[in-house]
Amino acid sequence: MASAGTLTRADLAEALHHQVGLSRADSAKLVEDILGHMCNALSKGENVKISGFGTFVLRDKGERVGRNPKTGIEVPIAPRRVLTFRASQMMRDRIVSGG
Repeated sequence: MASAGTLTRADLAEALHHQVGLSRADSAKLVEDILGHMCNALSKGENVKISGFGTFVLRDKGERVGRNPKTGIEVPIAPRRVLTFRASQMMRDRIVSGG
């Protein structure tokens, strides 16, 4: 299914096609629609929680001073919004136990 350990949109669509029985086109559209809804919610500043999987959370980080490791010169790092993912306990348990 996934090459080099990466799960792609095409892999998700193919799994839907085989496991649910949707056509390939419908499977691809469903994957795109779900990802689109997630992106729209995140772009509006909403968090996305998928029960049993995890939560995508937007955080605002303030301005801070960083240091160029090569030269040692301090440089300001601008404030920004970052996206983080926190896996649910169920997901963590599955990953650790391998199944």
